[in-house]
Amino acid sequence: MIVRDVIDFATRSLNSARSRSFLMMLAMSIGVASVLILTALGEGARRYVVNQFSSLGTNLVIVFPGRSETAGISPGMLLGQTPRDLVLEDALAIKRSSAVMRVAPLAIGGTQAANGARNREVVVLGSTADLLPIRHMEMAQGQFLPQMDETTAAPMVVIGSKIRQELFGVDNAVGNWLKLGDRKFRVIGILSSQGESMGMNSDEMVIIPVTSAHQLFNTQNLLRILVEAKNRELIPRALKDTEDIIAARHGGEKDVTVVTQDAVIATFDRILGALTMAVGGIAAISLAVAGVLIMNVMLIAVSQRTQEIGLLKALGAPPAEIRRLFFAEAVMLSLIGSVIGLIMGEAGSFIIGKVYPTLPVTTPLWAVVAAFVTALVTGIAFSVWPARRAAELDPVLALARR
Repeated sequence: MIVRDVIDFATRSLNSARSRSFLMMLAMSIGVASVLILTALGEGARRYVVNQFSSLGTNLVIVFPGRSETAGISPGMLLGQTPRDLVLEDALAIKRSSAVMRVAPLAIGGTQAANGARNREVVVLGSTADLLPIRHMEMAQGQFLPQMDETTAAPMVVIGSKIRQELFGVDNAVGNWLKLGDRKFRVIGILSSQGESMGMNSDEMVIIPVTSAHQLFNTQNLLRILVEAKNRELIPRALKDTEDIIAARHGGEKDVTVVTQDAVIATFDRILGALTMAVGGIAAISLAVAGVLIMNVMLIAVSQRTQEIGLLKALGAPPAEIRRLFFAEAVMLSLIGSVIGLIMGEAGSFIIGKVYPTLPVTTPLWAVVAAFVTALVTGIAFSVWPARRAAELDPVLALARR
C-alpha cells in the first residue's frame, strides 16, 4: 500500500469504532493538557517570584540580621544566644564603602492610622530618602522623604494611594495631618499605585523617617538594610565591604546575612525551575496511562478484526504491512489527541491567567514540544505489541475466526 492508502485505511478503521477512538483520544488529550497546565503553573510561579525580587531595584545587596548557615540556623542559637540586631548606625557605616551608591535602612511595624473619624490599621515603614530611587518608586503627588540627618526624627509621612483614598476620600491629603498611634505626622506626598511586591503592598503603606519609626515603636532595630552598588561590576565589592564593616562594628563577629539580589533570584529560579520540571514529569505519567489504554484497546481490536486481518494476509499483505496499518492508527490517535490536548492546555492556562492575573501563567516552549513528542512516542510504543500480534496471525485461522 502507498502512504495515502494506509492513511485512508486507518481513518476508516477509526471511524468504524468511534466510541473506542474517542476514548483513546480523550485519554491522550487529557494527558497532554495536564502536562501543559501544570508546567504553566510552575513557570508562572517562577516568573512571579523572579519579578518580585527584580522589582526591589537593581544592583542590590540585602543585609538581614542573623547568620544563615547551611543548616538554616545560626550556630549561636545552639548555645542559647540570640542574633545581634541591625541598627541604624550599621546602615550609616556601610556608606563608607566607595562601592556603595545608596543605603536604605528599613524598620517596620503596624499601628492605627486615623484622620478624624476615619481610621484603619496600616503598615508603617521607616526609612530614608534613598528608599525612593533604590526601590524605583514613583510619586503621584507631593514629595518623598527629603534628604536629612538620618538620626533626626521628623513628623512627616508619605502615604500609599489606597491609604489616601480610605482616610482622606476626596479631600486633599498633602499638607494635612495623619495620626499614627499616639503621634501626628504631616502628609508630604502620595505614592503612585504600584501594587504588591515581596508581600508588601505599597498602596496600603505609610513611610516615615526611620528615627521617627524607632520612636513610634520604641525600638532601635532594623528589619533589613538595602544597599545599592554603583554598578553591577561593583556588587561583589559592595557585598564584601558590607560584611567587613558590620563585622567590625559587631566585635569581629559575622552575625548578619548579606546576599546579592542576583543570588537570591538565581536560587529561586533554580528551585522553581526544578519544581516545574518535576510537576511536568508527574503529569506525564498520565501519558503513560493513555498509552496503556491504547495498547489494551488495540489488543481488543485485533481480536475483533481477525477476519479482516486474515483477508488482508490472504490477499498477499506481508506482516510488515499489517504492522504499518496498526502503527498508522496509533499515530493518528496520538496526533489528534495531542492536538486536542494542546488546545485544552492552552485554554486552561489562559483561564487560570484570567482568574489569577498576578500570576504570569505561561506554558514554556519545551513543555509544549515535550508533551507533543511524548504523546506520539507513547502512542506508537504501546501499539507495537498489538501490531506484532496482528501481523503474526495465520490467515486461514483468522478467516475462520480461530
